[in-house]
Amino acid sequence: MNNGVLAGKTVLELGSMIAAPFATHILQQMGATVIKIEPPAGETTRKLVRGGPSGSYLAFNRGKKSLCLDLQSEQGRTVFNRLVEDCDIIVHNLSPSAARKLGATYKDCAQRNPEIIFCHIKGYGAGPLEEEVASNPIAEAATGVMFSNRVDGRPSRLGPSYHDQFAGCYAVIAVLSALLSNDPAKRNIELGLYETGLHIAARDLLGVQLKSQLLGRPETEPSAEFSIPGYGAYETKDKRWIYLVMLTDDHWRRFCVATDIPPDPALQGLRDRRRARPRVEEMVTRAVAAHDFEALTKKLSSHGIGFTEILSADKVLEAPQAKAHDKLSAFDLGDYDFTSPDFPIPPLLHSEGRADAPPLLGQSTSEILKSLGYEQATIEAMLKAGAAVEADQGKTLWSKPSQTAQLDRRAEDSGTRA
Repeated sequence: MNNGVLAGKTVLELGSMIAAPFATHILQQMGATVIKIEPPAGETTRKLVRGGPSGSYLAFNRGKKSLCLDLQSEQGRTVFNRLVEDCDIIVHNLSPSAARKLGATYKDCAQRNPEIIFCHIKGYGAGPLEEEVASNPIAEAATGVMFSNRVDGRPSRLGPSYHDQFAGCYAVIAVLSALLSNDPAKRNIELGLYETGLHIAARDLLGVQLKSQLLGRPETEPSAEFSIPGYGAYETKDKRWIYLVMLTDDHWRRFCVATDIPPDPALQGLRDRRRARPRVEEMVTRAVAAHDFEALTKKLSSHGIGFTEILSADKVLEAPQAKAHDKLSAFDLGDYDFTSPDFPIPPLLHSEGRADAPPLLGQSTSEILKSLGYEQATIEAMLKAGAAVEADQGKTLWSKPSQTAQLDRRAEDSGTRA
């Protein structure tokens, strides 16, 4: 039985949305016990879809314990302080002002537990904006990502909150580094979402510097796609979409052989193909459209060409590669069934309880309070006063649309398609 490399470590999470919950999700998958401390209303992602948990909550809170406390109450703060004394790691993404208000700064926590590893994921690191709040799209906008990603000419966010998740990964790296270090200074970790975005954007930021010096002017890519003909999405004869990766002259040569495009010396080099972009794009589009997906992919694979089918989210986990070698965990929550990808380094994961569902709000409140030595009468008094909240096991998690609303929506969809 593999208990994970972090078995025996206890993590307190004061997290909302994605960055901190994603970091503690990875720590939990690696074997740590994660106590998710939530306010009486629950954290934000619990109520984003029809009054119930969103995909973010389902994906990044599996196997955690939910302790619901009012940290603005004296009793709630006392419970939090007792937990700090015995835990190993704290991860949160509260705003700086909220952290001070709730007594959840590094200084507050280190006074109670000098060995604590404390990770604060903030909007901004040190600098003039360090007190400001930032979110994933703000990081995209401020670090150049959004400028190049446009919908109908308007700068737009990418969609998935990748900057939040990168920040969560960086937080895990920092926490693991602190666990390996004997230097107390490594235990106080501050990580800015903006600074994460800067690091992610380094390739593009240096690329524009290079072009500015080579060309005498700043120049960025004209779109989120590489400006390389033959690199992108194309539709097959049977109406499936395939993404081709043709970066080099050798990739182009192999593609032409695989799809029976006659050699053309005028298109041999990348610069040649860029100058003839409309012609090359037309050639690739027609070559792909002449084949059914399965026939085309056999040819591409045999010639070592990079490709994949472009899948909608409802089909991704049905792919044979996704289903192979224990990459997924299935769990139930309420009346619903879910399958979620696991952290992709199996030797580091714990196996027992890996498929545990995300907790209901306050599901572990009484259990944790008892473990801290609180008597049942005291726990009941805390629950009655609202200093702590216990899960409502019978509460409906999601509201379903009425049959009339479903019929109306289908009629609207039919009208749109018509």
